[in-house]
Amino acid sequence: PFYGPRFGNPSSLHRWGREARAALDEARERLAGCIGARSDEVFFTSGGTEADNLAILGLAEAAARGGSWDSLHLLSSPTEHKAVLAALAEAKRRGAQVTYLPVDAAGVVNLDALDQALAGRLRGGKPALVSVMWVNNEVGTVQPVAAIAERCRAARVPFHTDAVQALGNVPVDLGAALCDVVS
Repeated sequence: PFYGPRFGNPSSLHRWGREARAALDEARERLAGCIGARSDEVFFTSGGTEADNLAILGLAEAAARGGSWDSLHLLSSPTEHKAVLAALAEAKRRGAQVTYLPVDAAGVVNLDALDQALAGRLRGGKPALVSVMWVNNEVGTVQPVAAIAERCRAARVPFHTDAVQALGNVPVDLGAALCDVVS
């Protein structure tokens, strides 16, 4: 109804706006409950591409505040959605170094290579961000997100996962997965 007769702006104070705000808040609460998050952790964007851009470029920009983009090392996999790959290409255009972790024949990220990268043993040094999609949109590979998140947390490196294809296909419990940012 919010695309038709109840079209109020949720930021408006009039009745239609308050109704839209209430519906938006309810949707945020319901989604948070489904994914093991708090409602204040849920932000709506126009879609997955915008969410990926906000996550990757936002975290990279935050990391670059202490220096320049030239000192940033971002880590991902070659099997990411093109929205993630495009955000990484933009980070590279700004001067960041991007390293793609090797994957096995099924497309699963090599955790030994991740460990080496998190320890700063790969070209580029310790990464400022790791981004690995939860479920591949083309072949269905399910990444070991909890294990990746745990390793990143131990190394104090922010971890982003694109979970657009995960929701509704695999159990998503962000309280257990310990991801820093999820699209």
